[in-house]
Amino acid sequence: MSETTATITYRVDGMTCAHCVSAVTTELSALSGVDGVAVDLEAGTVTVSGASSADEAAIGAGVQEAGYTLVGRRS
Repeated sequence: MSETTATITYRVDGMTCAHCVSAVTTELSALSGVDGVAVDLEAGTVTVSGASSADEAAIGAGVQEAGYTLVGRRS
């Protein structure tokens, strides 16, 4: 049985430049279950796509490891 793909957008505080985009993209792309990462610097969001089993806590930890703060899901 295959897993369902999910796409979730999160709000992230502290991103201000291309380095920020690169750092967040690198950290989140390395996570198990993540197939795609798209950072919108102007909006302060990151959209993660992949298996529905991608762990939100791991995504938060990856954002923190990159030096930023995961605020929550974009409403």
